[in-house]
Amino acid sequence: MRFAGKCVVVTGAASGIGRATTLLFAREGAHVFAADLNLDGARAVAAEAEGITPVACDVCDVAQIKALMDQAAAAQGGIDVVFNNAGAGGAREPIDEIDADGWDRTMDLLLRSVAMGIRYAAPHMKQRQGASFVNTASVAAVGPGYSPTTYAVAKAGVLHLTKCAATDLARYGIRVNAVQPGFINTNIFTASMEMPTELVDQAKSMILQMSSAAQPVGRPGMPEDIANAVAFLASDAAGFMTGASLIVDGGITVGPRHSWDPDAPGLFDALEAMAEGANAAPAQ
Repeated sequence: MRFAGKCVVVTGAASGIGRATTLLFAREGAHVFAADLNLDGARAVAAEAEGITPVACDVCDVAQIKALMDQAAAAQGGIDVVFNNAGAGGAREPIDEIDADGWDRTMDLLLRSVAMGIRYAAPHMKQRQGASFVNTASVAAVGPGYSPTTYAVAKAGVLHLTKCAATDLARYGIRVNAVQPGFINTNIFTASMEMPTELVDQAKSMILQMSSAAQPVGRPGMPEDIANAVAFLASDAAGFMTGASLIVDGGITVGPRHSWDPDAPGLFDALEAMAEGANAAPAQ
């Protein structure tokens, strides 16, 4: 019961990582304000465990973010933990095709919402011992190839925002950290593609198969994997961590495939094969 008596706010709580994290916090004693644009989804999560208050919140609307934080603080006398998690895949066009509106919408959803979540929760956290923020970044923040360009740039912004906010809030004893999920079995990209319902399960199955084979840990990432990392960062066990990011990706970012898969030849394997072939060739 690491969070007994704590007030926790989770955005994007109706599904995926947000749902798993909301349930984990609630089962460990917290009162969780489960915020989501999909209020029915948040209510469904609230029905799964005690101590969850569903709240409708569009994190692209700053007034709604402020109202969420004010509501949680008024009900519980302050806020102990905020998990800034809400997000979607965003604009998918490459940089030479994207329009300004698509760029701005993605940045508002993935980056500005985190900044404003910190802005309007922090005043309610300054007197709470051990208060902390956890922000959802991504392995996409470390380089291209993991997501569309705008998403990757926004998540890189989340990482830097996490460090800057950690310095701003250190004087109040508030910690700020980030989690960087790899390929997790959620509907984040299928939802942003407006995929027909009958294809969503097929797409998730394909993601499961591909992610299992694409990383050293030979299984797909699940929302609970990220929830466990978030709970650690928010807990007293991580009390000496701030401005940090925790990569939870099954090892997909550790190196090229040949570095961990013996069946995937790399450059040095090819050179060694050439050398062996030359040495084995009969003299003319």
